[in-house]
Amino acid sequence: MAQRAKIEIYNRLLLTRLARYLCDYADCITPEMIDETVKDCGFTAEQAFRTLATGVLDLYDESEVRELYLSNMFRLLDAAQYKSDPFMQSIRLETGMHGDWSVEQKRVKPFEAFVWNDLKRMDDGRLIPQIGFFDCEYACPRVCQGGREWMSVTPNEIETMKKPIARAFGDVVTYGLGRGYFAFMCQNKDTVKTVTVVERDASVIELFTRLILPQFPHKDKIRLIRADAFDYARNDARCDFVFADLWHDPSDGADAYLKLKGMERTGTEYAYWIEDTLRCYL
Repeated sequence: MAQRAKIEIYNRLLLTRLARYLCDYADCITPEMIDETVKDCGFTAEQAFRTLATGVLDLYDESEVRELYLSNMFRLLDAAQYKSDPFMQSIRLETGMHGDWSVEQKRVKPFEAFVWNDLKRMDDGRLIPQIGFFDCEYACPRVCQGGREWMSVTPNEIETMKKPIARAFGDVVTYGLGRGYFAFMCQNKDTVKTVTVVERDASVIELFTRLILPQFPHKDKIRLIRADAFDYARNDARCDFVFADLWHDPSDGADAYLKLKGMERTGTEYAYWIEDTLRCYL
């Protein structure tokens, strides 16, 4: 079998098993299991996690998959680094009900696995998921409506927005509000003059305006527009930099990404949330 065809098979196998792991038993590796593996094998916590995850993914008999993927796949993250993020330090939301919205604590258990960054595409076609975990409990606020999570600032959101935030300048337009993380980080930049946020959900705008925007140090830079992102892009998007964040994951993002790519204007720079991952699925 040609190597490229084999890699495609390996990609499907790994991503299918990983999806099941993350959906059904992301917290199945416990501190006790890690401690025992570290003690018995002399491993670091990261090596112990990788060894245990090999079993969870049922890859003990897949030596080539283990060799090609796992060493670049798992990362022990520093919880203190994310807790010190400027947004996390500045924005405070009291837990409880706010109309039909609730503010809760999203808790990640020690050694619970989660996607923490974009897929990595290697030169040979391998798609390497970036899976993170902490060695302690990690908590961050999340906002829910009717029991459904609408917004939270997770390590994944922080990591996948670093590049767009670093690139943003001048008059910025962002499609999608969320908790306002991108807008907050941009309004802190001296090189950003204005941030126009296009959001079609009135209740999201109302919650943000009431609870979050008053805590922005440079709220005068922020302009909120209730509109459909595609209509706005078609008719009004004249600015220096555009960032689109309209999707939850690649499954609902690919079509919207391609549609917005087709509406780009010359003279404006563009960035798209999880673009590297989206391109892997196209």
